[in-house]
Amino acid sequence: MSHSNDRRPRQAARRSRTPARALFWRLFAINGFVFTVGTLVLALSPATVSSMVRPAELPVLTIGLTLIITANALLLRASLAPLDALTTLMQRVDLLESGDRLADSGTGDLSHLIGTFNAMLDRLESERSASSAHALAAQEGERQRIARELHDEIGQSLTVALLSLKRVVDRAPEELREDLRAAQETVRSSLDEVRQVARRLRPGVLEDLGLQSALSALSSEFSQANQVSISRKVDPVLPDLSEDVELVIYRIAQESLTNVARHAHADHVELSLTVGDGDLILRVTDDGRGGARHEGAGIRGMRERAHLIGARLTIASPPGAGTDVRLVIPIEAERSRTR
Repeated sequence: MSHSNDRRPRQAARRSRTPARALFWRLFAINGFVFTVGTLVLALSPATVSSMVRPAELPVLTIGLTLIITANALLLRASLAPLDALTTLMQRVDLLESGDRLADSGTGDLSHLIGTFNAMLDRLESERSASSAHALAAQEGERQRIARELHDEIGQSLTVALLSLKRVVDRAPEELREDLRAAQETVRSSLDEVRQVARRLRPGVLEDLGLQSALSALSSEFSQANQVSISRKVDPVLPDLSEDVELVIYRIAQESLTNVARHAHADHVELSLTVGDGDLILRVTDDGRGGARHEGAGIRGMRERAHLIGARLTIASPPGAGTDVRLVIPIEAERSRTR
């Protein structure tokens, strides 16, 4: 019973030490210190003040009051400076840009406030990463399901229709063959489009042949579909990468090329995947119109994917100078992840 009685005062004391109460006592102590020092200075100085203040005494009082107010303002400003830095961090914080924290330069209650805010950011980033990972995994799973259905069901149905049309063309009268051949070409084109959509949804070449071959196939398909020349540079020897990192690199390259096709009006694109300065760097640059000001769902998704693997994604798009997408993956961090 005695232990429970001792615990209750401690819990009540912790509840009473709220940040607002601690800040109140901080300001009270500063003001009390300033006024105490001012009183001691007046008491120990030879200056005197009459019961009826004389004009000659007004400058002394004015100077003393000014010094007290100035000292109080300087102490308060220095004491509350971490709050300005905390407000600035709140305004610029982005959960997709990890590591932006405030240095614990405060004292007492402000130090506790800054530490609590940094811990909140850590928790939010962790929860955001976990939820993004689940969402992207579900998205990839749904893409694979749709790709299988397109390939196995619709693709097979179109193949059967194409073979049936071929048999009909062989037995049809001469006056109907031209129309049947046109229908046959339409079905063949639809089958090719279905296969292309299935490949975009599920990069089978990435699973079967690796990242270099997947980027090569992606570049060739982009150039043929959009009539845009593309230069590709991929180092022949890349560090060991996990499946997740390879998929992120492929998807960001794919989304970058998609944005070029939709918005850039470019004539030439450069895609590179190189190793340098301890990093694996993916770059997709174009000579289009640039000037991308707003981040849509595609760029936001690219940032989320980069954040999941601890990479840095930067997008430079000055007006009239094209767009430069750069993904930087620390090799050491990736090696520790693949172990």
